[in-house]
Amino acid sequence: MRRARPHRGMSSLRAKLTWVNVALLALGVIVATGVSVMGMRHYLLDNVDSELTQSRSSLLATGITMKDIERLSELGIALDKLSPGGKEHASALPRGDTVFVAVDKGGKPVAIGSLVPTPRQRALAAAVDDPGAVADSAEPRDVTLDGDAHRMVGAELADGTTVLMAADTEDVESGIKKALRLDAAFGVVLLGLLAVLTMIAAHHRLRPLEDMVETASAIAEGDLTRRVPSSRAPATETEQLRLALNSMLHQVESAFETRERSSAQLRRFVADASHELRTPLSAIRGYLQLYDKGMLRDPAERTRAWSRVLAETDRMGRLVDELLTLARLDQQPELRFRNVDLSRLVRDAADDLRVQEPERPLTVRADGSVLVHADESGMRQVLGNLLANVRVHTPGDAPVTLGVERQDGLVRLRVADRGPGLSEADAARVFDRFFRAGGGAGSGLGMAIVQGVVAAHDGQVEVETAPGSGLTVTVTLPARTGG
Repeated sequence: MRRARPHRGMSSLRAKLTWVNVALLALGVIVATGVSVMGMRHYLLDNVDSELTQSRSSLLATGITMKDIERLSELGIALDKLSPGGKEHASALPRGDTVFVAVDKGGKPVAIGSLVPTPRQRALAAAVDDPGAVADSAEPRDVTLDGDAHRMVGAELADGTTVLMAADTEDVESGIKKALRLDAAFGVVLLGLLAVLTMIAAHHRLRPLEDMVETASAIAEGDLTRRVPSSRAPATETEQLRLALNSMLHQVESAFETRERSSAQLRRFVADASHELRTPLSAIRGYLQLYDKGMLRDPAERTRAWSRVLAETDRMGRLVDELLTLARLDQQPELRFRNVDLSRLVRDAADDLRVQEPERPLTVRADGSVLVHADESGMRQVLGNLLANVRVHTPGDAPVTLGVERQDGLVRLRVADRGPGLSEADAARVFDRFFRAGGGAGSGLGMAIVQGVVAAHDGQVEVETAPGSGLTVTVTLPARTGG
């Protein structure tokens, strides 16, 4: 149902685009048809008006009278003798589809010789209220005879008789109607074709949007790996939207994975912390219960129990301090950065190790001054934790090498020992919180703190190890210094 609803939305959008295109084309067809029909009607009526005007001009130019017309009608040669020039005078009278009537000053039709006025001639005469005004005007005017449209002109003969001529415009109207039907049929076909092509084109162009909707629906259902596929011929805007959406989806998936990983780490961290804290608490509770029940009668036993309580208390305090340190690192605290000489810190750490383990072979490579912009207490803690790992996890006679150097715009601090080393699986988890290789001593937070402090300095920590080949920890820091 989720996917069907967006699909209907896409269909609605396609329908809207189709209707808009069809409506615009229909409007264009109507306007074009109207303009063409008006132009054609004007052209055809202009031809009719030209013929009527030419006939009127010819009548006026010949100076013919009513008696001349009667004589020509009686002789039967009116079309040939109407004006000098023979055949040219034929244009003085209108065509056969033109109504020709002579009227007196009162507007009544008069007979031409023996030819009495026909009904159409009487109708033309009756349709004109003022024949004189018609004769005075050279512009044709509209008149309706028996329901048919005509164009009419008038001319006053030499003897004062007014002649009215009206040409039928039925052919003009018929031609216009045929043109309208043809345009309408062509317009309907064109609109249908446009609707089909628009639907096809809209489906093709909107397919990427449908893919986006389907992808979003799949992700909403839990499939975070789905991405919007690329279309064959994408538009620039659609392709940009696809790339932006895929990038956003990748970020969402990464954020979700990070959250899940962080949640898993937090659960494991809480479980490990609870386990680590439960051990000293259980020992302290046990000794206190023994003391409370009076089972520690021997002073030596009480002294040993008290020493164990103090030791477990110290262990628990160190564990809490380390947990607080990690918590502060996770919150990205503001460190006190200043120019620090790492060579001096390395030599100080080496002196501390000599005091703690005077029998251990120690090599120091920290000549000269190597300044970095760092937090001094944080860097001392890094060195202290690395050397604490050496003391806890290697034999007392295993050689250790401390060194610092500047190379390729970076500062590298190395702590290497010749102890038992780590397996590949243990090396992969060496920075995990509460991880202790082989279940050894310590809280398992030292290397995690090292990584957190170095990350706060925009640096990196790497380990190189193998079983029986010792362990080398390299801390890489940017070689920048403060102003």
